[in-house]
Amino acid sequence: MFGNRRKALLVSAALVGGAMLMTACQDSDATKDTGASKGPSSSPSQAGGSGSSSGSSSAGGGKDTGKGSGGSGKGTDDGAGSGADTGNGGREQVEQSCGANDISWSTRSETQAGGYILVIAKAKPGITCYLPAGLPTVAFGSDGTQAGPAEQSVGEQIKLSGSTAAYAGVNPKSTGTDGGKELDSIIVAVGENDPDPVSLPVGTITVDKPVVTNWHTAPTDAVPFG
Repeated sequence: MFGNRRKALLVSAALVGGAMLMTACQDSDATKDTGASKGPSSSPSQAGGSGSSSGSSSAGGGKDTGKGSGGSGKGTDDGAGSGADTGNGGREQVEQSCGANDISWSTRSETQAGGYILVIAKAKPGITCYLPAGLPTVAFGSDGTQAGPAEQSVGEQIKLSGSTAAYAGVNPKSTGTDGGKELDSIIVAVGENDPDPVSLPVGTITVDKPVVTNWHTAPTDAVPFG
């Protein structure tokens, strides 16, 4: 009887011991699994990689924005400095030269200095242009007799706009002798290359070695003496 009881106790102890051993193994495996699962989520290298990637992206965005802004500013500067390139990075405003068709013309006869024709030039409404320094081109008759210079020096460029006027004096007969051609109009151009010269009525005049002054801003300066 005691032998049977002892055998039963030994079997029970063995079962209990096996159960405890299995429990201990399961706890150890659970601990290992828990540690493994926690490791990657809290890995310093992964956290650092994520931060580095974010910083790089932020830096890239800032750099691109700066370049875009700079490009826009440069474009605005170029627009503000539109015109002829001076070669040193700057620009100058391009000035439009007057053509005969940009001008409202008129004439009047003057008695000073033996008599001469005063040619008056004003820009047409809405036009701003520049009369070049030098003589206007004045011709007479079908043979195109051209007026020579009444002044030894070249005048200055004149800006025509609004009510501003320029004046040139024409002496159709600079000689003191009799003779010459009888005409009633003159042909005026801004320069020899002006494609649109105009014919201006002046009444009957005698033409013999005509002369013309430079353009002036005051009519008293446009008297063709000599």
